[in-house]
Amino acid sequence: MTYHPQLKRTALAGAALATAGIMVLSGCSAQQGATTLDKDADVTITMWSGQTDEAQDLIETLAKEFEDEHPNVTIDLSAGASSTEQLLQKLSAGFAGNSYPDISYSFGAWASQLEASGRTLDITDKVSEPDVKWDEFSDAARATVQPTGEKTIGFPAIVDNLSLIYNKTVFDKAGVDYPDESWDWNDFRDAAKKLTDAESNTYGYGYSVSGSEETTWQFWPHLWQNGGEILSDDEKSAAFDSDAGVKALTYLQGMAVTDKSVYLDQTDTKFGQLFASDRIGMITSGPWQLYDLVKAGTDYGVTVLPGTDGDHQTVSGPDIWALFDHKDKNREYWSYEFVKWLTDAEQDVRWNVAIGNLPLRSSEVDSAEFKEQAAAYPGLDTMAANNENAKQARPTVPGYVNLSEAIGSAISQVLQGQKDPAEALKAAAEKANEKLGESK
Repeated sequence: MTYHPQLKRTALAGAALATAGIMVLSGCSAQQGATTLDKDADVTITMWSGQTDEAQDLIETLAKEFEDEHPNVTIDLSAGASSTEQLLQKLSAGFAGNSYPDISYSFGAWASQLEASGRTLDITDKVSEPDVKWDEFSDAARATVQPTGEKTIGFPAIVDNLSLIYNKTVFDKAGVDYPDESWDWNDFRDAAKKLTDAESNTYGYGYSVSGSEETTWQFWPHLWQNGGEILSDDEKSAAFDSDAGVKALTYLQGMAVTDKSVYLDQTDTKFGQLFASDRIGMITSGPWQLYDLVKAGTDYGVTVLPGTDGDHQTVSGPDIWALFDHKDKNREYWSYEFVKWLTDAEQDVRWNVAIGNLPLRSSEVDSAEFKEQAAAYPGLDTMAANNENAKQARPTVPGYVNLSEAIGSAISQVLQGQKDPAEALKAAAEKANEKLGESK
């Protein structure tokens, strides 16, 4: 079975492209189709997969299988655009010209804008049915397809999370015990200091200071585990400049500035390379990292993030299958049925698991297909189980990308000894609030 590492699309490109924007429509609707459901009527549904290569081939095979089981259904399947990143703009143009699909792969960061477009279906009642087994999706995945909490606009498509990856060679050389699920952040900091060796240019931990979403989403678990929030309850203002936020950033400042145990990566990529070559003891990363580590022959292990008072909460960046309304009961019915079928465990092990992503559903962890992948890429099973600790979704509000840039810059400055945590977070919140106000 071939492993294709999932790019950090949800963490990086997805958030960055949320600035593209989707118009909020009013007084403009699709042409009325079937007003009553006829399950036997011939129907064509259009799907933009956002996939290429093996992932696209597999989803085409699955679509053909669904068509064979339902001869009256034709699935007009394409990638939708030359890259996943271009789908948002294409969807926006399609909404304006009533030429949008029934189903589209979408970055989770776009979810609020898609709902605000007025074009999405609301499948809340449907997913509450027992056969859907909605609770098998992680909390973060469910929250991402329910961006405002008022509607469910689709199904999770891809899930990931940040886990703690440790380099056994570096640990063994320093005589430090490997981390496990009992660790708290004090254990983590103590280990990072012991692993750091100035003579050999070895660091205990690697962290991005590029100011990108990589910098930001590495911080969210610290914030959440300390009881903090990213946004206010009404999502109109930043809330990360709280006592919890200051405590979390002060902790990282202590590691980076006082202990000097953190490799501060300006590029988002070097810390992974240095870890693979036994120069960094610990990184927090996801399933996309394992392919490179196995290829490099790195002796590594994976466990959950260190915890705060037993809370090992992590961050996830789920992508979604968004469902769209064409005022046609037949298209609505079969679009839902296909995506429900596609995300059932039996099909997901032949798509997500087959291409090396984490399984969408908790029930897939015991499947033969996933066990095979986990044997080839040690730690993949731990990352799948860690989805249980993905309890909150990153915000999908249009102003999130600006918020991310503001706090990412603040974190970078603090970790490089340039600013005080409280002052930096306050200034970042003020900057974020300007853009959040514009997006409302």
